[in-house]
Amino acid sequence: MQTKLAASLLIAAILSAPVLAQGKSSDAPKVDAAKEKGAEIPPPTVSVTKHTGTFGGQKISYTATAGETYLTDEKGKPTATIFSTAYVKDGKDPNRPVTFLYNGGPGSGSLWLHMGAFGPKRVAIPNDGRDDGAPPYPIVANPYSLLDVTDIVFIDPVGTGFSRALGDTDPKEFWGVTKDAKSIAQFVRKWLDANGRWNSPKYIGGESYGTTRSAALVNELEGSYNDVALNGIILISTVLDFAVGSEAQGNEMVHVTNLPSMAATAWYHGKVANRPDRVEDFVEEARQWAMGPYLAALVKGQKLPAAERAQVRKDLARFTGLSETYLENADLRVVPGRFYKELLRDRGQTVGRLDSRYTGKDYDNAGEEPDNDPSFYGIDGSYTAAMNSYARDELKFSPARDYVTIGGVRDWDWRIGGRDDNAYLNVAPYIGRALRENSGLRVFVGQGWYDFATPFFAAEYSLSRTGIPQDRIQYHYYDAGHMMYVREADLAKLSNDVRGFIKAQTTGR
Repeated sequence: MQTKLAASLLIAAILSAPVLAQGKSSDAPKVDAAKEKGAEIPPPTVSVTKHTGTFGGQKISYTATAGETYLTDEKGKPTATIFSTAYVKDGKDPNRPVTFLYNGGPGSGSLWLHMGAFGPKRVAIPNDGRDDGAPPYPIVANPYSLLDVTDIVFIDPVGTGFSRALGDTDPKEFWGVTKDAKSIAQFVRKWLDANGRWNSPKYIGGESYGTTRSAALVNELEGSYNDVALNGIILISTVLDFAVGSEAQGNEMVHVTNLPSMAATAWYHGKVANRPDRVEDFVEEARQWAMGPYLAALVKGQKLPAAERAQVRKDLARFTGLSETYLENADLRVVPGRFYKELLRDRGQTVGRLDSRYTGKDYDNAGEEPDNDPSFYGIDGSYTAAMNSYARDELKFSPARDYVTIGGVRDWDWRIGGRDDNAYLNVAPYIGRALRENSGLRVFVGQGWYDFATPFFAAEYSLSRTGIPQDRIQYHYYDAGHMMYVREADLAKLSNDVRGFIKAQTTGR
């Protein structure tokens, strides 16, 4: 089950020289990991450049450090290199917040949040659900970066970006929910050591599987006696409870948590009769109906009375935009893949998974599910080109190896808590414990209405469970999908929302 989940999410991210060591770009040889086996491991490569920009209306001078940080084993032997890009405001301020960001996958580099949302430069692509086309892609100044309120460190986990295992180390030692979190926790501690930032306000944040990583990471940082206490966790397009999203036969909650996303998508594409003016209003109707009459009907199974079934089928047709005939044939249970193909079949179009505003055209119109996800192939070329161009040309970090955008890990170890929890993988309790044991911790949750990779209602459900304090979690919603920042209006809103979250947490700033 988890292999399938990992694949679906994948489609939807110090040894001697500190990562912020000042100086010119390292002249160390650029050695491929395979060639390092059995040979001496070269020093980390680090490039330091100076910049200025205007962010949040403030002109900021900052230092960009693009480079490698070596992870080590208990004997001090280098085991892996983490590539990161740190942006630090000039002028010594040990109390200035620092935010560590990464993407998901698992197996994705941090280029999406880096070049799409919070880095000082971003790639500008169409806002309206059209694909990104062919290069050149505009790489522009990003006034929506958060550098006015926090320093930012973008992290590429092992197997992503320019990060890799070193020497004879098997990269699988870093590929798993807990293994990955331990490696990022080691990186964070080494960065704080090297930069004298232990007493700074600290935030961690991720997108998609990066939210899973955040939950596991807070457990590694705060779950022992040698805590790295956090001020905030930023969850963007959240997935914490994998069992809820499983499409295994007999799991009724997957249909309940996907229903509001289907309603939002049907609303967007004009498939709703008596369509309300605002998607928020229709979504709220769908939430209430999904957790009430729909859930009750599903759990009754074959004992569902005929009259009740007819009413549920009629209401389900209204919320999903699908015909009653189709819904009856599907036994009132439509998995997302079928929905992407069926909703606009009469127009000869499919809708996207990461962002259902996007539409695509398949080889033919007869299939059960789409050929591909138009919301992924509509953006991947531009982000890959932008990250490589920006890192190599402007940041002066240009190793003799490829930047791994997505897909660089295999055979992910989904076990947590020291046992095989594959039957019910849920990392939300880690966040609950952190909130209970750290009264200064807050959680930011940002979700797109049109995201099926990490549905907003599933995020709400996973964080509303017993043991998770509700008074320090805030939710924000956006008129786009999984990567809401591809729509500039939502990039601006996301930037303002996260900026406000950080400023509210840092008294007097």
